[in-house]
Amino acid sequence: MSLSLPPLYPITDRRLSRLSHAAQVERLAAGGATLIQLREKWATPREFYGEALEAVRVARRFGVRVIVNDRVDIALAVGADGVHLGQDDLAADKARALVGDGLIIGFSTHSLKQALEACDAPVDYIAIGPVFSTTTKDDPDPTVGLEAIAEIKRRASKPLVAIGGITLDRARSVIEAGADSLAVISDLYAAGDITGRVRAFLEVMR
Repeated sequence: MSLSLPPLYPITDRRLSRLSHAAQVERLAAGGATLIQLREKWATPREFYGEALEAVRVARRFGVRVIVNDRVDIALAVGADGVHLGQDDLAADKARALVGDGLIIGFSTHSLKQALEACDAPVDYIAIGPVFSTTTKDDPDPTVGLEAIAEIKRRASKPLVAIGGITLDRARSVIEAGADSLAVISDLYAAGDITGRVRAFLEVMR
């Protein structure tokens, strides 16, 4: 599929937001987010399934697409719009065989080499990062910087999502470097007003 990415791609985080995934989706969507990833690293699969199911129900009310991080099975079970895979998750070709052509598959990369290799995989977008240092991963990969964003954009054949340490004051520079979309976690929840922060991001990227 030919995927058009929105400029902002929020990712949920229950620990940072202290809200359920459904409550986060509601606030993010109210601010104008149209594509949201559900990321859950601590709940059991059963717990995450229940949370994701409710989050998708909320998203449908707003006309928002939902991507599930890591879990192809949960993405399929809750009727999500896609799945995002990491380097150590199910291989992209196997995931594509399971979800078919109708669902979005995103894929995380952490270097120019990985990003270019991902162009040959059956994925719809490539995420690259961390662009800057980040606190949302316990053992983050080395930062890639804006220069890598520009280089990958020149050479990659798929939409590019930048992730890692992206704040409101850095957003414009990452888009100008070549990113099609910005995946943001911490900066959306730190200020307390999630809806207002989404609007601020979208305004600065116009």
